[in-house]
Amino acid sequence: MKLPILTTCATLLCSAALADEIWVTNEKDDTVSVIDIETMEVVRTIETGERPRGITFSKDYSVVYICASDSDAVQVMDPVTGEILYDLPSGEDPEQFVLHPDNRHLYIANEDDAITTVVDTETRTVVAQIDVGIEPEGMAVSPDGKIAITTSETTNMAHWIDTETQTLFANTLVDSRPRHAEFVKNGTELWVSAEIGGTISVFDVATQTEKAKIDFEIDNIHPDRVQPVGFEFTKDDTHAFVALGPSNHVAVVNAETYEVEEYILVGRRVWHLEFNRDRSQLFTTNGVSGDVTVVDVESRKALKSIKVGRFPWGAAFRPTE
Repeated sequence: MKLPILTTCATLLCSAALADEIWVTNEKDDTVSVIDIETMEVVRTIETGERPRGITFSKDYSVVYICASDSDAVQVMDPVTGEILYDLPSGEDPEQFVLHPDNRHLYIANEDDAITTVVDTETRTVVAQIDVGIEPEGMAVSPDGKIAITTSETTNMAHWIDTETQTLFANTLVDSRPRHAEFVKNGTELWVSAEIGGTISVFDVATQTEKAKIDFEIDNIHPDRVQPVGFEFTKDDTHAFVALGPSNHVAVVNAETYEVEEYILVGRRVWHLEFNRDRSQLFTTNGVSGDVTVVDVESRKALKSIKVGRFPWGAAFRPTE
């Protein structure tokens, strides 16, 4: 078992009294950085398996799941002690995953095997492996739990999975290298980002047809550097904040008109995003600069840069009370 490396806290007990947290995976350091939202500082650095990327908490926040990609495992950690409790079977090279609303089943993208693995977190067994396109990465599940989505980077598709039968029922083309997917508007829309294509495709979930496509253009930045990857929505689903990779900007998109309203300068190679509890602040993982930018959602201004580990990738919110 790997034990946590303590940074600013003298003991683990002091972290319990701190404010809500943002957990950030660091690909190159094999660690998670824990940011105290009140102080805007890293209060813990915790060792993980090799090349951690995707990260998510159980619904009650009692455990945190971490994709240790190069360890070929999904690690289950106690967020209070930082102890890795056990590994779940995950298939090779797990990159992203999503937890089903039943709080039991993880849908995991296995990049090297072109499959989606479904794991029962209670029995710690694989219940299904579903063939998808080449280099699967993005994962999403509908609010009602009936549909799971896997995006395949090389096949350039979103694959629609019936979670009752664990089989594909549709495949839809998107632009080049899809990286992330999210259901929004009570599950009536699916958004999929295409990193190399430079777009987000918006699908009508009922018909699996494309209803809109969002383009991005930033003054004085070459289009090849404008690469949409992770994105998150405001609480009312009226706006999306989109990480645009090596352009070092986050786009603010009106989710009703599908138009970009603003671009916010953040750190270098912004990858994924996470909100605080009331979604008044946004935290961006900036891979190349090795930091997290804190953005004020209302003013759409960057407030602070927080140094974390090398190549921060994923982010997840954890309430502490």
